[in-house]
Amino acid sequence: MDGKSLSLLEFPKIQARLADLAVFAVGKELAEALLPQPEPLWVAAAQEDTAEALALLWREGGVPWGGLHDLRPLLHRATLGAVLEAEELLAVADTLRGMARLRRFMAERSDRFPRLAALAESLPGLPELGAEIQRCITEHAEVADAASPALARLRAQSRTLQNRLREKLDSLVTSPEVARYLQEPLVTLRNDRYVIPVRREYKSMVPGVVHDQSASGATLFVEPMAVVELNNQLRQVNAAEQEEVRRILSALSAQVAAAAPDLEAAMGALGRFDFMLAKGKLAREMEATLPRLNREGRLRLRQARHPLLAGTVVPVDVMLGEDFITLVITGPNTGGKTVTLKTIGLLTLMAQAGLHIPAGEGSEVAIFSDIFADIGDEQSIEQNLSTFSSHLTNIVRLLDRLTDNCLVLLDELGAGTDPTEGAALAMALLDHLHRRGTRTVATTHYPELKAFAYTRPGVENASVEFDVETLRPTYRLAIGIPGRSNAFEIAARLGLSEEIIAEARRLTSREASRMEDVLRAVAENRRLTEEHRLRAEEERHRLENLSREYDAKLRRLTEEKEQILARARKEGEELLQKARREVDQLLTELRRQIREAPAGGEEAVRQARQRLADERERLRHDLSQREAVEEEALPQAAPTELSALQPGVRVRIVRFGQEGVVLAPPTPSGEVLVQAGSLRMTLRPEDVAVLPPAPPGRRPATTRRPVEGHQELARSKAGTIRSELDLRGLTVDEAWELVTKYLDDASLAGLSQVRLIHGKGTGALRQGLRERLGSCPGVAEYRYAAPAEGGDGVTIVRLEA
Repeated sequence: MDGKSLSLLEFPKIQARLADLAVFAVGKELAEALLPQPEPLWVAAAQEDTAEALALLWREGGVPWGGLHDLRPLLHRATLGAVLEAEELLAVADTLRGMARLRRFMAERSDRFPRLAALAESLPGLPELGAEIQRCITEHAEVADAASPALARLRAQSRTLQNRLREKLDSLVTSPEVARYLQEPLVTLRNDRYVIPVRREYKSMVPGVVHDQSASGATLFVEPMAVVELNNQLRQVNAAEQEEVRRILSALSAQVAAAAPDLEAAMGALGRFDFMLAKGKLAREMEATLPRLNREGRLRLRQARHPLLAGTVVPVDVMLGEDFITLVITGPNTGGKTVTLKTIGLLTLMAQAGLHIPAGEGSEVAIFSDIFADIGDEQSIEQNLSTFSSHLTNIVRLLDRLTDNCLVLLDELGAGTDPTEGAALAMALLDHLHRRGTRTVATTHYPELKAFAYTRPGVENASVEFDVETLRPTYRLAIGIPGRSNAFEIAARLGLSEEIIAEARRLTSREASRMEDVLRAVAENRRLTEEHRLRAEEERHRLENLSREYDAKLRRLTEEKEQILARARKEGEELLQKARREVDQLLTELRRQIREAPAGGEEAVRQARQRLADERERLRHDLSQREAVEEEALPQAAPTELSALQPGVRVRIVRFGQEGVVLAPPTPSGEVLVQAGSLRMTLRPEDVAVLPPAPPGRRPATTRRPVEGHQELARSKAGTIRSELDLRGLTVDEAWELVTKYLDDASLAGLSQVRLIHGKGTGALRQGLRERLGSCPGVAEYRYAAPAEGGDGVTIVRLEA
């Protein structure tokens, strides 16, 4: 890629920002060395790396990165034969443990993040090296006593000698014969030898070797002759200890040197892992997305934002390479032309470097063999003023290096010279690039280039919008419309005399005036077209949402239908099996009675059998009829509209086939209150079907024959329900959930009174139930039971008829 263009488009700032997000030295180096690439396979793979890292960060928040160190400098020293310090060896051990943690962490997530997991899997284990360093080096970066038997023995000797020395010297400084000659009664070290502080005037009174004196010279630090031999022995032991420590460090360093190739490879893998995570962090920080890639020179950026601009950034939509390959952007100064140009270039560079781009989902970027930019005026981010000659020199350079698949970005094309010649040169250059098929985006102030774009197929105008009311640019890019100068409108808004403005309009050429009128009309048509398009898009989305909603409801209704039919068939089969068992039991009983009865009993058995067979046939008929009615009662149409469920509307309750009346408008959640006989039920719209208004004087009735529907359900409930419900041991909420269902079933079964057994206890359950019974639909009254019926431990509930 062209180095100067990378700088003009500020790609090095993206590199620096990426490096700041890396935490490992190798990762930072990879970030700083990152460059856009022209190979599609490389770009696609790098984008997949970024996407996977971003997914990992969103899902896990991060990875266990603690304890990892850049080992390259110490590995280099170890391979040269140097002896590593204990701190360096501890860094090796910490890194080995950190790599093991990272490897385990990614192994558990390898199915979701295979690329990162593969990098972690490549990290070497080297458990023997790690264990040996941990055995020999403490967490305080000191060689442990257990590093070798010799070291343990030498340190034990050293401690013994130190204790003997301390005891000998302590006895000296506390003895009356010596204490009166000391500056202070203490023992200290000088030149690694134990000494005592003797006043100078009493030097001769304490025989020994002088090793140091105080700053004032009044105190001499004397090693008494009585401990010289002990000090000599201690020095010898300490020297042997240091030699043993060096031998241990040397042996460990040799092991590190032997593992250096594996550790060097690990540093590379960790760097690539950290680099991938840094790309994911940058994408998350920029709210960037994965762009689509193509090799056809097609560019489509949706809601693209320049990643280096601070504050509120107005996004732009840019297209290139489909209907046109050359885009000419015009508009006022400070309107955003240069920023748009840099956004196009920088986002393309980021995409080809494997980075996600700060643009909307579905954005598409072409992979170019090179990107050239000529940007540099008072509006440039670098604030580097340019001249016509510098512009032209740069353009000549890029033309010499131009290939078939390049993107060229030209800012203020032809500026800095005579307007007529500059415009002509700009048109000639654009025409040359266009004929070569080069994707080109250029900004300009020359009106001649607007007409050029109209007369060349594959060339399109664009402009940055300007609000003449506020005298501020909107920074929005309008493709298909050339920019207007808006000079007269701005002058009028700023208070310039109408007479002067009118004279200026008169002096403007007729052709230029017509062009401005055409541009004004085009802009207005575009605004109206965009409004119509947005309204049509909103309507399309609304219809799609409605379609999805109705499809979901229809699927739910179909599933409920199948469930109801399956339930009905199962209940019918159970009833039939139960009836057969009862008949067989009755037959057995009749036979027993016949055997015990006088002659003629066989005829009674035969008649009983016939009656039983008739009863079986009737039961089968009733069950078949039940299934048919259930099938007929199931909803077959779309769910009832909420607007149709108003108070007083007659409805059929789909599940029971019973007729009811809506009592209240639907709730915000879409539920409706329905009165069916003595029951009040809260139902969903799909649970009811609107019926036509009842004829005058007609009361609501069920939609089934008396033998079916609600009466059949009532008979079913009456056969199974008990007249009391035991609630002891439950909380109020648990009990109330059972009570509401029980009262509904009791009402359907035709019970007029039921008993709720709650026990006496603390009275909390009894009080909670009584508070809720007062507002429960279908409850006529309730009272405590008489002493003979259970007293305070039972509540008697009378149901409405």
